[in-house]
Amino acid sequence: MFFQIISYFNFLIRSTRKHGVHSPFVYYLVTKCFFDKDPKDWSKTLENYRNSLIRNKNIIDIEDLGAGSKKLEHKQRQISQIAKNAGITVKRARLLGRFSTYFGCENILEIGTSLGIATTSLALANPKSKIKTLEGCKNTAKVAKDSFNKFHLSNIEMVIGNFKETLPLALSNKTYDLIFFDGNHQKDATLSYFNQCLDHIHNDSVFIFDDIYWSKGMQEAWQNIKSHPKVTITIDTFQWGLVFFRNEQVKQHFTIRV
Repeated sequence: MFFQIISYFNFLIRSTRKHGVHSPFVYYLVTKCFFDKDPKDWSKTLENYRNSLIRNKNIIDIEDLGAGSKKLEHKQRQISQIAKNAGITVKRARLLGRFSTYFGCENILEIGTSLGIATTSLALANPKSKIKTLEGCKNTAKVAKDSFNKFHLSNIEMVIGNFKETLPLALSNKTYDLIFFDGNHQKDATLSYFNQCLDHIHNDSVFIFDDIYWSKGMQEAWQNIKSHPKVTITIDTFQWGLVFFRNEQVKQHFTIRV
């Protein structure tokens, strides 16, 4: 926790808002997507989805194959507590949905479903997209899958199992517009997923890494990703690291408060 506090203060010193952005591509992304205040017709359904999980007092056994949770230490956890403390916030879920729509993402991969709040935002915001989501814990996956069915989300395919086995299968003969990395907050695993996914992108693909300041190891992973020769544009929002591969762009790194 102390590492994250120090990291956040350093982030505030480095970061800017839209007025400090000297790239038309990033400027329009920030103004038209990040700070888009127009109400979305799918936003209420997203809130209802998350609220349904917060009202769920059932307890499930969690199998953590990654770094686990900083707030929830017990293997037996109440679904409502997972939704409140370990799940994505509605604000960030809305942003994720807007992001998918802004870039017109059709083929989306999510590494780490959890209770499916982020997955739902992608499915609702862009109903014509095809979303493949990977989850390691079968009990968490069942809760998410039941909720997808309850809210009639038919454009989601869930794959359950260890990412070492399911990720190569999900990538096989596929190219993705958007890949959301939220399944294992450890340096070596994150870099492994990143490198595996690099062969399954196109010029306009985007990667989003969650919790890039989760730990010193995750921060080191983020620095390695930024320096990769295929990466041209990165945006550090503290919670997320966004990565672009646009060949027409010079290499630039931005730190933006969202």
